[in-house]
Amino acid sequence: MSMETENAPAEGLDKLAELGGSAAVEAPIKREPVIDQLGRSYATGRRKNAIARVWLKRGGGRIIVNGKDQAQYFARPVLQMIINQPFGVTERNGQYDIFATVTGGGLSGQAGALRHGISQALTRYEPDLRAALKSHGFLTRDPRAVERKKYGKAKARKSFQFSKR
Repeated sequence: MSMETENAPAEGLDKLAELGGSAAVEAPIKREPVIDQLGRSYATGRRKNAIARVWLKRGGGRIIVNGKDQAQYFARPVLQMIINQPFGVTERNGQYDIFATVTGGGLSGQAGALRHGISQALTRYEPDLRAALKSHGFLTRDPRAVERKKYGKAKARKSFQFSKR
């Protein structure tokens, strides 16, 4: 092999850099807030079979779920903690009012869907919070769901009792 063929790819990269072909130097995308006429931001959150429609606006920190207060709808403290996690991460406790309608699934799935919806709505209201919420995994929909039942099985994986005779 000659020296010219070994250096050819490096020379090509130098020419590309001179032309401004470096994608790593580009500025990050600047996102604009998405707020309606009433000063609210809307988002949908999902978890298992639960779907949460969330409206977020500036306020005193009230969370209304299906017409009830958060503590009344989600009685378990763990579920209340899950719902308030996005506010704790972004240090926005008590600064926003949440109005949400939740359908489907059980209470745990609904709490997860509500957390996902609140996180999405926060990023639409304040786009700068996206990095903090994304690093904690609140913007990613949790794909885990109940496995379907297979034919010839008692449940998804459980077999019927085997009898040798």
